[in-house]
Amino acid sequence: MDLISKHNVVHKLEKRSLLIAINCIAALSIFFFGYDQGMMGGVNGAQNYYEDHMHFGHPKADGTPEITNELLQGGIVSIYYVGTLIGCLVGGWFGDKYGRIKTIALGAGWAVIGACLQTSAMNATWMIFARLINGWGTGILNAIVPVWATETAEHKSRGQFVAIEFTLNIFGVVVAYWLEYGCSFYKGGNGSFIWRFPIAFQIVPLIFLFGIVWLFPESPRWLVKVGREEEGRYILGRLRGETGEDLGRAEAEFQDIRNIAELERKTASRTSYWSMFTGQGSGKLHIGRRVQLVVWLQIMQEWIGIAGVTIYAPTIFRTAGISQTDVQWISGLNTITYM
Repeated sequence: MDLISKHNVVHKLEKRSLLIAINCIAALSIFFFGYDQGMMGGVNGAQNYYEDHMHFGHPKADGTPEITNELLQGGIVSIYYVGTLIGCLVGGWFGDKYGRIKTIALGAGWAVIGACLQTSAMNATWMIFARLINGWGTGILNAIVPVWATETAEHKSRGQFVAIEFTLNIFGVVVAYWLEYGCSFYKGGNGSFIWRFPIAFQIVPLIFLFGIVWLFPESPRWLVKVGREEEGRYILGRLRGETGEDLGRAEAEFQDIRNIAELERKTASRTSYWSMFTGQGSGKLHIGRRVQLVVWLQIMQEWIGIAGVTIYAPTIFRTAGISQTDVQWISGLNTITYM
């Protein structure tokens, strides 16, 4: 297949080995999201961070943080999620227009910029804008990586692969807390290294993701959708197999994708975000109802307080009477139970 780079792994791997490779890359992206969620738990407790740079608190006599500006502390944390919301909307549109691989690279590159700005932050304003930029990149990745993974996976293994990926999300939270616990011993708990290094650590998987994703195949569904059927058929054949019964299944799936792409082209005027949220023009497909169901399930999941516990676990345990020296490792132990 001359249309696909000779360096692409699709020429070397096939069937399950190719699917596993794709989902390893997808899991790396989801790991980054989990790491970024858990990271602020330890950062918020670093004295050099909250007193010397962000100026929203000071240590008490016993060394525990005394937060004097909860609005600023919470604003720095939550602005990240505003960025992810914007990034998700932009990522979905960009992914449909330019492809899954380019969108993943864009999200990773954008998140690297945000992570670098966070690492070098010298004041609250700097940190707020850095968190917003980092969130935007994360949102792009969250919008498109699961789509890419599910579009390449077989229908009978999609649930399995998605479950594995989001287990890596929780593993990212675990790594963030235990890394920050280790850093808390550096120079007796003083200095900017304690919070800057954990923030900078996320740059490593992001750069790796940005560099390696170009070697992976595009989604066959997207390729067919934009008229690049020859490439889509070749990649689908490598994913499903081209011998024996596999050949028939690959061809049947390819024809299904072509039919769906044709249907989407005929209803293109009804695939805007507004149409999806309202169900306008979807007829018996009830797209609006399905989208609303998924959106509200996610919202209710957040309303149980899991995000608050993930981010503010050290503060919660400290309020419960646990000593400053123990809250970080207990918080880390708590994240392991998520897995």
